[in-house]
Amino acid sequence: MKTLTVRSSEYDPLNDFLFYKVMGEKGDEVQLLGFLNAVLGKTGRERFTSVEIIENKTFTPEVLGDKSATLDVRAVLHGTTKVNVEVQLRNKRNMERRSLFYWSREYSQSLKSGQDYMELPDVIAVNIVNYNFPRTAHYHSCFHLREDTERDIILSGALEIHFINMVQYRKKMRGRLDDPLGRWLAWFDAGSPPELIREAVKMDEAIQTADERIAYVTEDEEAVRAYWRRQMALSDRTSEINYARDEGYAEGRAEGHAEGRAEERQRLLELLNQGLSIEDIKKRLS
Repeated sequence: MKTLTVRSSEYDPLNDFLFYKVMGEKGDEVQLLGFLNAVLGKTGRERFTSVEIIENKTFTPEVLGDKSATLDVRAVLHGTTKVNVEVQLRNKRNMERRSLFYWSREYSQSLKSGQDYMELPDVIAVNIVNYNFPRTAHYHSCFHLREDTERDIILSGALEIHFINMVQYRKKMRGRLDDPLGRWLAWFDAGSPPELIREAVKMDEAIQTADERIAYVTEDEEAVRAYWRRQMALSDRTSEINYARDEGYAEGRAEGHAEGRAEERQRLLELLNQGLSIEDIKKRLS
């Protein structure tokens, strides 16, 4: 009997470098197809039976250290439907437009010179976000181009955008393994206890394959260095935001004005979200 592995809690599968290594390279088709079917099945689609991964990433130290770099997974389902999967751990206040941009990139670049517009493929975007977006009651939401008053009329099936909200998942679904997507999110969630991960792995062969893959990747010293380099780049941005927030609190406390604290904090966060460094922000505020 095959021994089941359980991914180490030391590694976060939603680190976008590790997510790409486990789900987005040639040879990762089994787990990617399993995950996509779990997502797309929630909207009533028939199961896809084949996927081709479009592999186009070069992981230089510069890319891994770039907080704004996008390590998305690109694939084609059944040879016709394009898919873009992105993990976004921090709220940059631009996710809806960002997702539309990457969707439009896949859509527009699919048309070659001389081709008819009818040859453009359907494009599906899947976004896993680690913050509360969009503000729906569910952990999984899906958007199409619909007519405003007659909601059952869709202009075109060419656009389909999914959001997997990990905050809502943890509130409402954590610990439940009664549907395929819930099992995948239990495996992805860095806070899942080992026994929950083990149960998800036992219940789904594609998740078991992903678990084996992550164990294989994290045995490679160079990949582990790349993982931590990426983790540090992502954490640096969080630290900057926390630092700015704390600075705002401290200044507000010194002045004794609660309203000033809130305004200062908001201003600091807005400047950080524009991509400015702490030094640049200090110059702006001085």
